[in-house]
Amino acid sequence: MDALAQYSMLAMVTAAVVYLFALFAHAAEWAAARNAGEVVTKSRTRVPVLVGGLPAADTIEPPESDTTAELPDEPESDKVRTNLFWRIGVALTMVALLSQIVAVVLRGLAAERLPWGNMYEFTSSSLVVVVAVYLVLAIKFEQRWLGLPVAMLSTIGLGLAVTVFYVDVAPLVPSLHSAWFLFHILAAVVAGAAFTLGGISAILYLLRRRAEESGVVRGYLSKVPSSDKLDRFTYVTSAFAFPLFTFVIAAGSIWAQYAWGRYWGWDPKETWSLVTWAIYAAYLHARSTAGWKGKPAAIIAVIGAVSFWWNFVGINLLVAGLHSYAK
Repeated sequence: MDALAQYSMLAMVTAAVVYLFALFAHAAEWAAARNAGEVVTKSRTRVPVLVGGLPAADTIEPPESDTTAELPDEPESDKVRTNLFWRIGVALTMVALLSQIVAVVLRGLAAERLPWGNMYEFTSSSLVVVVAVYLVLAIKFEQRWLGLPVAMLSTIGLGLAVTVFYVDVAPLVPSLHSAWFLFHILAAVVAGAAFTLGGISAILYLLRRRAEESGVVRGYLSKVPSSDKLDRFTYVTSAFAFPLFTFVIAAGSIWAQYAWGRYWGWDPKETWSLVTWAIYAAYLHARSTAGWKGKPAAIIAVIGAVSFWWNFVGINLLVAGLHSYAK
């Protein structure tokens, strides 16, 4: 078992290093696109106002819509280099993901259980889902814009996992011997991956929208989807994750009844989970309300993603509670 644990650690460190090289490749990709750009113009469509069923002389204008045109000053050589660095980054990310999957599987074999019992195991498992979803989006749907932030997240996440979060293989504590624990963690892994991708797109939305408002979008931001598409991506991922996170809280409550004899006890992690849930409920409500679409909703989505990871990392490391065994 010790040998399996050592091989798992070696594979995880290898994955972290390869993610770092992927980060360099995607950073070079963004740098190679420094001459790219597009002009964003506002267009209005005038429509007649009907008075008593007849058109009146005055007209009104609906909300502005954006139209874009590429600037002609990006050399073809820059496009070639951008594509080359993207392909290198994706190839390195695939290698890192395979190494990470091997590490997670070996960790489970060494522990003779599912590898979800502590922060190290949860972080590594969650990042597997994040990177796998990114690769599907990048390769099948050409969503290249996620490359740099996902590589950065994976490098930092696994770096912390192998240096700060790591603990030796050990059996689960008695309170974790419940089927509800498995449901709770599995749903949390998937929901966390979706929230993370949504948070990334919300940050890029804010950057892209600010550039669009200036009239010219330059550099790699011009290759990022329009702010409207980023807004929809954030909404779709959050709407997908929110019911799962609701189930996470519900399953956790049932598990708490099994482990500690009560459904809810205002433990710090339970309390912050409720705070995170409320933030995303506010986001989904804001996103469906006309006056709160766009920038305000994106800010709430970013706060929600930060709250989710603070609940996992900050609460576990800095606040004592019943969930402290997960360190």
